[in-house]
Amino acid sequence: MNIAILGTGMVGRALAGRLAGLGHDVVIGTRDVAELMARSEPTPGGRLPPFSQWHEANSGVRVDTFTGAAAGAEILFLATVGSAAIDVLRSAGESNLGGKILVDVTNPLDYSHSPPALAVCNTESLAEQIQSAFPGTKVVKSLNTMNASVMVDPQAVGGGDHNVFMSGDDAAAKERTAELLRGFGWEHIVDLGDITTARGTEMYLPLWLRAMQVLGTATFNLKLVR
Repeated sequence: MNIAILGTGMVGRALAGRLAGLGHDVVIGTRDVAELMARSEPTPGGRLPPFSQWHEANSGVRVDTFTGAAAGAEILFLATVGSAAIDVLRSAGESNLGGKILVDVTNPLDYSHSPPALAVCNTESLAEQIQSAFPGTKVVKSLNTMNASVMVDPQAVGGGDHNVFMSGDDAAAKERTAELLRGFGWEHIVDLGDITTARGTEMYLPLWLRAMQVLGTATFNLKLVR
């Protein structure tokens, strides 16, 4: 399957590497390929090595502009910071997104607060804003309630006995997304309903951030018990 990842940070790299390892044709999109590949310093805060270093170890993943990556993709993953999400999609081009599945992994975090607060909540979600801005795109919200390493390797937490959520208006798009999630190893997928239900998973992030601080690790996740 031809899959585009929009975003070159921790989440984008994790998704791209895992999907390529599963045999998909993966391209990772950025604003300026030459600038990205020329960077020799770690990301701010030293959290990630330069992208070029990651790419050397993941040479099967192609690199292109947002527009080029989106044009040839069947399914896209949006893995940017939430504040850049709609701008990045506009850069990719609405015509390159029409009729396609967009798995939205973003969260509307406002980093001017410490810890980060939600820029969108209660009566709307970032996923809804994306769906409204790109009505011809089939937006599926998923994977935004956990760390990047857990997204692509659910077995790393409790042997995989925990949950991933989905929200979206298109049932067929959610089923295709679920197939990809099962490829990652997800067994417990909860379809919350239409795109408005993304409000719930996005609003979980303040709790996730505080739990991470208390636990001293990001390798944890939610399990629904009934």
